[in-house]
Amino acid sequence: MSGRNIISSLLAGFGATTVHIALMAIKHRAGILPDFEPYEDLQRLLSSVTARSFESPFSWLLPYINGALILGFVFGRLYIHLPGRTAIVKGGVFGIAAWLVMGLGLLPLAGRGVFAYELGLGPLPAVLMLAMLMIYAIVMSLLYAWLTVPPRAQRAAHRFPAR
Repeated sequence: MSGRNIISSLLAGFGATTVHIALMAIKHRAGILPDFEPYEDLQRLLSSVTARSFESPFSWLLPYINGALILGFVFGRLYIHLPGRTAIVKGGVFGIAAWLVMGLGLLPLAGRGVFAYELGLGPLPAVLMLAMLMIYAIVMSLLYAWLTVPPRAQRAAHRFPAR
């Protein structure tokens, strides 16, 4: 992975994380699933593992560390290997994979059960998490493709789309 691609993956992750944080703010303001707070669950999990508190004033950095640095870098490394010919499909595949990891791994580790089932909210947390992660992953994929494909190739692809 070239230096340019690393920077592109981090920028794409940063942009997608910013969109994701805006959507989380809308979720909070609208009062949607107030009992489902995956970032707070992740902070508690990290605090229990590291014996350090991830409370304010730095708790707002956690989504950027996770979404821009870690997932952005991983996405950049995986992009050419993800199935699909378009950035939207590649982002969708990555979003589903992230949803499965979160729902089957991180949420149970945080004590919320598989796909946060133990919150007693039925399938709503899983559906919301899928929608949010798909938006995040597709935005990241579109940004990454835009940042890594030379402008000349982008113009040619629009004139002569692949079949």
